[in-house]
Amino acid sequence: MATTAATTRTLSVPGATLHYRVEGSGPVLLIAPSGEGDADRSVDLVPHLTGAFTVVTYDRRGLSRSTLDDPARPVTMADHGDDVARLLAAVADAPALMAGFSMGAAIGLQAVARHPGMLDTLIAHEPVTPSLLPEVDRVRHAADLAAIQEAYATGGLAAALVVITRQLGIDPAHDETEEGLTPQPLTPRRQANFHYFIGTEFEAVTADRLDPAELVRAAARAGTRIVPAAGRRTRPTVDTYRCALALAELLGTEPVVFPGGHNGSTAFPRATAQALKAVLAR
Repeated sequence: MATTAATTRTLSVPGATLHYRVEGSGPVLLIAPSGEGDADRSVDLVPHLTGAFTVVTYDRRGLSRSTLDDPARPVTMADHGDDVARLLAAVADAPALMAGFSMGAAIGLQAVARHPGMLDTLIAHEPVTPSLLPEVDRVRHAADLAAIQEAYATGGLAAALVVITRQLGIDPAHDETEEGLTPQPLTPRRQANFHYFIGTEFEAVTADRLDPAELVRAAARAGTRIVPAAGRRTRPTVDTYRCALALAELLGTEPVVFPGGHNGSTAFPRATAQALKAVLAR
């Protein structure tokens, strides 16, 4: 599929209506951001990719403009993986490319396991996928997520963000970024997304039981290339960095090093775009 001007669309899926955007020309590339990120979170990354790819961005179910039929029903990682498959079926006429960051990477792994052949290549940047880890690290990862939830319950979003940035080794006041980035203030919509991410999606992450061996088998059967990736500046003790290492070990490879740290795709969008192009050209 090829398009040039950005178009905004909706897609009805079981239990939700997905909001998504399509822009550019070339092979279809789905960008799935980290954390509470919606289709707007990649605003600085997308323009550097649309000359080479038909870039798709979307709001995960429950975030921003992607509404739920029943807000009381818990979301699962399987739901998210199925949503990706249905979205790509609507926009692509061949196996697509996907770059997932943290939560987005975990969703990409679900799509590979549950819908073999839907993806040609998945770049999985520091997936928040505890089931990839050995038992002791898996327990620690779940405890770290629970600590964020506890901070949010007792001190609100400000307290939760302190714990999140500490766990990820991020210093918002001093970390370097590229110049000219679009401001990302904590608007009411973004605060609501954090509420859903911490309160609902954390439960989906910790409850999920993705089978690493079955993931590898599904990818091999379909010929899907999974590329583990990690930020150059991410501390080796960070849970998602450990997940990237575990995924790479599972696949018998090494993680591709991307610019910045855990949030490199938003802090260094131009450099991230170049890294994505380099990986996807191989």
